[in-house]
Amino acid sequence: MNSQKRINALCYIGLTLGSLIVLVPILYMASTSFKSINEIMTSSTVTMFPKTFSLEAYKNVITDYPFFTYLKNSVVISTVATVLAVLFSTLAGYGFSRFQFKGKGMIMMFILVTQMFPAVMLFVPYYKLLTIYGLANSRRGIILVHIASAIPFCSWMMYGFFNSISRELDEAARIDGCSHLKIFWKIIAPLTLPGLISTTIYAFIQSWNEYMFTMLCITSDKMKTLPVAIGQMASYDKIMWNDLMAASLLSSLPVVVMFIFLQRYFISSMTQGAVKG
Repeated sequence: MNSQKRINALCYIGLTLGSLIVLVPILYMASTSFKSINEIMTSSTVTMFPKTFSLEAYKNVITDYPFFTYLKNSVVISTVATVLAVLFSTLAGYGFSRFQFKGKGMIMMFILVTQMFPAVMLFVPYYKLLTIYGLANSRRGIILVHIASAIPFCSWMMYGFFNSISRELDEAARIDGCSHLKIFWKIIAPLTLPGLISTTIYAFIQSWNEYMFTMLCITSDKMKTLPVAIGQMASYDKIMWNDLMAASLLSSLPVVVMFIFLQRYFISSMTQGAVKG
């Protein structure tokens, strides 16, 4: 028993140290955002906390840059892409889990294989398709790219969650005269709510943080998302580190708030299927 307690204590110490290591860059980012540019440029040593607390960077981000335009673009693109990607992935996961059809294994393997290719390999095909159909430099084009990027992995996630639910529920509902659509909507979908939330979080974060395709496909400044706009705040002649850190901190807040409100569903999804129903 004493040995088990020592092991548990070492595990907690290791997890605490690991958490601190992860939090240090975030703390430094927040600290830098509250420093003035003069303090950053004149300081000869790296300091974790600002000598003089300043909101200069946050004022600059809001007044000197069209921050809210970038925020609006990110919110619209990420929200629409997430909703559609989760909708299609949920239907695909349910179909793969509950139906047997010719070529099922091959299709699932093909979906999985698409995740093995580096994203940079897909840029030319995506860009060519967007250009052909007149979707380049538009929200619709970027939304389609984000949906296509999220669906494969989200489909596999939902497939796993649907598989954890007993098929006896489907059989009992069919005996009562329910159609496949009614079974899915009324019975199975509510039981996979934790998995649905987990998939939504994944899809939203992936879309919110996506940089490469948006940077290359969007040329209009009014269409840029937050990651692209923040990346281009660093110019060749100067880098306003406090502005950059303030914008980065502000851009991370929606994801943090989303996770705080949905974390209980996310944690529940991690343990779903651990006990066989």
